[in-house]
Amino acid sequence: MFKHKPLFVLLALLTVAFLVAGCGGQSAENGGEQTAASDVIKIGFLGDLTGDTASYGKNTLEGMKMAAEELNADGVLGKQIKIVEADHRYDKAEAANIVQKFINEDKVSAIVGDPTTGITKATAPISNQGEVVQISAGSTGPEVVEIGPYIFRNTLLDAVGGPATMDYAINELGWKNVALITSVNNDFSVGLSKIFKDAILANGGNIVIEESVQDGDTDFSGQVSNIKGKNPDFIVFSGYYTEGGLIMKEVRKQGMNDIVMVGGDGLQSPTFWELGGQAVEGSISYCGFSPEQPTDETAKFIEDFKAKYSKDPDLFHAQGYDAVKIIAAAMEKAQSADPKVFRDAMAQTKDFPGVSGITTFRENREPIKSPVYLLQVKDQKWSLLKKVPVDMD
Repeated sequence: MFKHKPLFVLLALLTVAFLVAGCGGQSAENGGEQTAASDVIKIGFLGDLTGDTASYGKNTLEGMKMAAEELNADGVLGKQIKIVEADHRYDKAEAANIVQKFINEDKVSAIVGDPTTGITKATAPISNQGEVVQISAGSTGPEVVEIGPYIFRNTLLDAVGGPATMDYAINELGWKNVALITSVNNDFSVGLSKIFKDAILANGGNIVIEESVQDGDTDFSGQVSNIKGKNPDFIVFSGYYTEGGLIMKEVRKQGMNDIVMVGGDGLQSPTFWELGGQAVEGSISYCGFSPEQPTDETAKFIEDFKAKYSKDPDLFHAQGYDAVKIIAAAMEKAQSADPKVFRDAMAQTKDFPGVSGITTFRENREPIKSPVYLLQVKDQKWSLLKKVPVDMD
């Protein structure tokens, strides 16, 4: 059938040789990429950069990048830290897809998760199943670390900050009658409202009215009108900065000029006063970081941060920075960037001198952080009101 069989065989052999060479070339290229990749430790950043909570995400990422640059001066295990960033736009489904990609395609060693409780609850099970460490730089919901052994967080817990804040408002300021507002489609807000409610009652306060809102609402006239009729001493809001600022604008619009808002660290964003203006002056919240009470570590961080970004750092900058440093310290201790190896070293973190406070992880990977800082809006910025020590035992 083939009159030129020798020629056919020769061509076939040449084709096979070409394919083998091609495959070998591809393998060498991949090998080269793998060699380059072996000099890099990837840490994924899961955050909102363009959605409703973009202030949290952008600030966390800036803190992470600064930490990575500092670590890369000497390297971690002789390698460079690379931050792989992704924007989930405050969408739980998108966030879940990103974590899958981080684990299966990017092959990250760790993930600094979203600062919000809702997104963390949607993504942490994926990280835990994939045996990749995820540490949230902000989520405070009590159920987060219960998801599994690879899930951590580095933030002052609501169960610590909430009671400290209510104790101050009720017992030191003498505000007894409370209007409590909850954003009912926000996991963080629902959980924090329960903590606030328990703390208000434990400190002898009275909840004269409870109102519900939702993230994304812009008209709060009905709720504020109801609150006005109860004449509370202060408003406790457990949600985020956008709704908080708009609520206080409506409060002033309806003539309540002396009442202030008290909340959690969800209020801590410049957007709070950008939206609320003078209406949010005097508002109080808690967190684990204040540039006005620097330790040696914090003072250097603030100085370096201002030099790099030409602005003051906030809570989320500090917690993003510390999250990367905590991960790197665990890798160095374990002498491995494999999360299955360094997870145990990370769980044993004790008295870590972070810029967002001293951090120790309990057996369930809950952080014990000290102290609590109570902050108040003065002249369109969060200023230190009081420092409250925390029992680290």
